[in-house]
Amino acid sequence: MATRAYERYGVPVPPQDPNQEFMTVQETAYVLKCSVSWLRRLLRANPHLCGRNGSRGRITTNREQRAGIHEARSAGDPRRGRTFPRQRRHPASRTTAAAGA
Repeated sequence: MATRAYERYGVPVPPQDPNQEFMTVQETAYVLKCSVSWLRRLLRANPHLCGRNGSRGRITTNREQRAGIHEARSAGDPRRGRTFPRQRRHPASRTTAAAGA
């Protein structure tokens, strides 16, 4: 069962207008189709990609910052230097001929 804090802050929320100037983290995650926790980790590592509303207030992003987040996300997996993250491999399923032998 999810906590009230998660239901309020951890779930992506559709914005009232997708073309608005400023969005919260939850609205940005919805527009970029990513999780809120991933976006918060990215913004913690790249503070130039977000702003704050007031002292210790809500984290907001503007259009240029969202474009920067999209560029960082499209750049690939920085841990391995690959152009895109490697897909997980699923073990080959057993065929009926191999199972019967």
